Amino acid sequence: MLDEGLLHTADGVSLFVRSHGDPDAPVLLVIHGGPGWDHSYLLPALDDLIDLRRVVLFDLRGCGRSSRDLPADEYQPDLCVEDAARLVPELGADRVDVLGFSYGGQLAMMLAERHPHLVDRLILASTTAYPDIEDDLAQNAEYLRRVAAVDTEIAAIFADQSTDQAEKTRLMAMATAPMNLWDLGLLDPWRAVLRRVRFSGEWNPGWLAGRLRSPRPADPETVLRELRRPTLILHGAHDLGFPVQVAHRLHAAVPHSELSLVPDAGHAAHFERQADWVGRIRSFLAG
Repeated sequence: MLDEGLLHTADGVSLFVRSHGDPDAPVLLVIHGGPGWDHSYLLPALDDLIDLRRVVLFDLRGCGRSSRDLPADEYQPDLCVEDAARLVPELGADRVDVLGFSYGGQLAMMLAERHPHLVDRLILASTTAYPDIEDDLAQNAEYLRRVAAVDTEIAAIFADQSTDQAEKTRLMAMATAPMNLWDLGLLDPWRAVLRRVRFSGEWNPGWLAGRLRSPRPADPETVLRELRRPTLILHGAHDLGFPVQVAHRLHAAVPHSELSLVPDAGHAAHFERQADWVGRIRSFLAG
């Protein structure tokens, strides 16, 4: 069963929520990345799990069809985490499985820190627990080649005064598409996915001014060790956004974690190798 609509949270923020699957099944709560994107780019991959879970996706505040009319200082990652925490009881659940993708994976770790009682199984997909990734990226020749090709275009996008912030977010997603994939032969279909995303610009001013608080716990390793819940670290073997070294590093630091690397895939592993990516999640959830 597919159900979608607005949910009004306690502080007046409206979240657009999409629920697919048996309403009585255990919940898989999905936190998308960006921010400035909506949840749609993670579909249809996650719909392949509805025989195991009730899959619930929502747009972060300031994104997609969720509230965009908030004061500038209310677009912060920790406030998104509180939105997610308030959503869980509204779904009729005491505890949920959580999948966080990219920026959403960092929010998922913060949710585990602040509300550990809400988290059952945790999936950290294409994300990082660490801010210090520049040295690893600097050693990746393919990353350096591709980022050099898009840097000038990105600078031009933000220098153009004729486009609003939402359009800048869209243009940046299109320009950086080669950084999200390993197989550039899939670039056109990936950009077709991006054309369906409802991009927003509400997060851009805070990001550009350096006013966004960290989306991660101060000590993610300790948070995950103390959580003591099954944790899947799911990563494209050739991720050019968050280098694969961060996945190995976190796995080594969290004894009960499982590391699963998707071969021949980059940051958008759910798109490049959908069946493989979904299969690894299915195995984890069924375990």
